[in-house]
Amino acid sequence: MTEHENHTPVGIPAPEAGDGPVGDPPVPAVTGAPSDPRRTATAGGESPSPRPRRRRWPWAVFLVLVVATAVASRWNLDSYAVQPGTAQSVQPFITVPADKSHRVSHPVLLTDVQIGRVTALTYPFYWLQGDTSFVPLGDVTGGTPPSQLDAQGRLEMSQAEASAKTAALRHLGYQVTATPSGAVIFGTFPGTPAYRTLSVGDVVTAVDGVSTPTARALTTSLASHHSGQTVSLTVRKGGTAAPAPVPVTLKSTVVDLGGGRTATLDLGILPEDQVDFGYPINVTINVTNIGGPSAGLAMTLGVIDALTAGSVTGGRTVAATGTIDSQGDVGDVGGVPQKTVAVENAGASLFLVPPQEYQNAMSKDRPGLKIYAVSTLDQALSVLAAHGGTVPAPAAGASLHATAAG
Repeated sequence: MTEHENHTPVGIPAPEAGDGPVGDPPVPAVTGAPSDPRRTATAGGESPSPRPRRRRWPWAVFLVLVVATAVASRWNLDSYAVQPGTAQSVQPFITVPADKSHRVSHPVLLTDVQIGRVTALTYPFYWLQGDTSFVPLGDVTGGTPPSQLDAQGRLEMSQAEASAKTAALRHLGYQVTATPSGAVIFGTFPGTPAYRTLSVGDVVTAVDGVSTPTARALTTSLASHHSGQTVSLTVRKGGTAAPAPVPVTLKSTVVDLGGGRTATLDLGILPEDQVDFGYPINVTINVTNIGGPSAGLAMTLGVIDALTAGSVTGGRTVAATGTIDSQGDVGDVGGVPQKTVAVENAGASLFLVPPQEYQNAMSKDRPGLKIYAVSTLDQALSVLAAHGGTVPAPAAGASLHATAAG
């Protein structure tokens, strides 16, 4: 029976003398006794008045709330929420040859943030948490679809791992080669030819059989073609598959670059240089469940710590954030206020950040945490040395600049 069905009233006869459970005293039939106010006289005898109708408004309110919650959970707002993540040791992600490995007693901490698309349902919960920042959608995606963010994060982490190994080994005097090997696709734009044929992480090595070893070479080659032409791109799918031809018909398309900017593109890609590094020793970095390049500095310090005696942190709890390139330059990252909260919660006493983010980090400063701005690997090591860390000086003749090969 549903809430919309009606109950048919059932007449209840008046009790007769002697009715009732066994042992109960008989009920006398009294003529002229006052009638039960719940009964009304009818031609067929007495019957009860109809029961009051059930109130249905609570169910209606409940149904409205369910529908509203479902709609609000799917109503995406044009922003992302950034919240404090964790600060954890970088060392478990790093492996170096056993014969060159040194025990690391107080490892450098890498730190991350939690980021999520804001909906009408989750906005109040994010807003009530004081350490949450709301970032416009365009500032996060740069005009690329949100569906590509995870793939971009994995690509950036892979690039950061390669740069961290390169910067660390070159600082220690190892020779690392760098060979340009194409243009890696960082993103594609909806509605463009590339959106249907290329994916984040694919590497384009040639156009119509002409080699394109860099992103600039790819852009220059495409500039000589026009909308409506079909070109043959040589592509390594995922960056690891064998090169294969991919035909693409160019089409002029207006795309959103984010921040209110637009551009007209014939292919619709965001290309970056793909570089293959050659390492003299087998060092691996495999950070799991974290995307983006912001752990670059921490990973570089972790590799140096694992390959040298002593402790680069001097027994302190040290955290670091910042991108790093193969030459040891530290770059800007996002979410530093939230990362500062995370490292404070982890008990860090030193926090190394890019210069551009120093004020943001200081906005969450607490007693006991010292924050330093560093723009290079050398500056970071100097700060650690000043606080008791054992850090290696750059090896004689070591070069942080790329050595071209091939």
